[in-house]
Amino acid sequence: MGLSSTLYTGISGLQANSEAMSVTGNNISNSNTVGFKSSSTLFSDVLSASISSAGGDSQVGRGTQISTVKTSFSQGSFQSTSSSTDLAIEGDGFFMVSDQASSEVLYTRNGSFGFDANGYLVNAENYRVQGKSFNSDGSLAGGDPTDIQVDINSQIPAQQTSELTLTTNLDASSALVGPFDISDPVNTSNYSTSTQVYDSLGNTHLATTFFTMTSAQNWDWHTTVNSSELDPSVAGADALTEVGSGSLTFDSSGNLLTGATGITTAGAIVWNNGTDPNQQIDMSFNTTQFSSSSVVISQNQNGYAAGEVVQVSIDNSGTVSASYSNGETIDVAMLTLATFSNPSGLSKEGGSLYASGVKSGDPSIGTAGPSQGNIFTSSLELSNVDLAQEFVDLITIQNGYSASSKVITTTDEMLRELINLKR
Repeated sequence: MGLSSTLYTGISGLQANSEAMSVTGNNISNSNTVGFKSSSTLFSDVLSASISSAGGDSQVGRGTQISTVKTSFSQGSFQSTSSSTDLAIEGDGFFMVSDQASSEVLYTRNGSFGFDANGYLVNAENYRVQGKSFNSDGSLAGGDPTDIQVDINSQIPAQQTSELTLTTNLDASSALVGPFDISDPVNTSNYSTSTQVYDSLGNTHLATTFFTMTSAQNWDWHTTVNSSELDPSVAGADALTEVGSGSLTFDSSGNLLTGATGITTAGAIVWNNGTDPNQQIDMSFNTTQFSSSSVVISQNQNGYAAGEVVQVSIDNSGTVSASYSNGETIDVAMLTLATFSNPSGLSKEGGSLYASGVKSGDPSIGTAGPSQGNIFTSSLELSNVDLAQEFVDLITIQNGYSASSKVITTTDEMLRELINLKR
């Protein structure tokens, strides 16, 4: 090994520092890129030559090389935005997106999402965000994550009322006025409350429940609707037609003992507008009998009219919900997050996207939480590039590059001196 090999030692320094400068320059240029994760360059020496010396065999280095370029997945700071579809992750998780051209699933920390013309939740590269859809009963569907889509161009059909819950207090000091008479409901009842209910087409009807005290701790209830809205075959002769009735029994402390549930008479609610001819409503009573004014605390029913999408939002659990013009909100899907045993083994695909492989291991997939990471809405995770550190690296790399160039020029001068010996 002679002076000529020293030239290549210096060249290795130039090459390694050039590559390191590319990494640092890439970090600096992406200091404002959402979800970007910075990289650092690790050098290793090249040891391949042995020489004989007075002390025995010795080894001489042949320069340096890039050992690895390591990505730092440290947490970036958050920036608040005005979009409810902008998401940020606090923790180790990655959003999952699917490339429709190849069906490949990629991973990203860039949560700048939006909906395309077909209602798919997509990122800036038009990759579809992955999650699990909700079943009609509100449970999450099983199987692998799929594309998240909200049908933003169609209506949800009307749902007829099938459940009605009344939370009331009935005055224990009421006078006995019964029995209830449908032809004179006001004077034969102690209290009444009305609730809007829906038929199968989404039309509203007023259902009025009358409460009549029959003894100290017993009440009868009678639910009625307007006779004019019923089919003539079931409508009564009076202005109101009874469609359900039952009894409530209370203990000496005013708590309900029996009658907490009831049902409207099967087949009795037959509206005159061509809707479902056998609408039946399950009645539930969360009622007390205290010595205070009779009052409705709350009333709830599960029917609604047809509606169209007016807003789509995502909450901190990653649940995608569609709000409709009829006041209903329906959960559509829940985002899934992926974590890796070795995230540094992910390969960069551009666009703040990563692909899994042998080095990263298989993804562990789940929903937002302590193990996968927490989701923050109307937020974006900024680049984790530390500009101060990058500028220090620039100085270090420049010094290394300059020093390596000096090795080459000095070796060149020594070779010239050697050649001049002949002169």
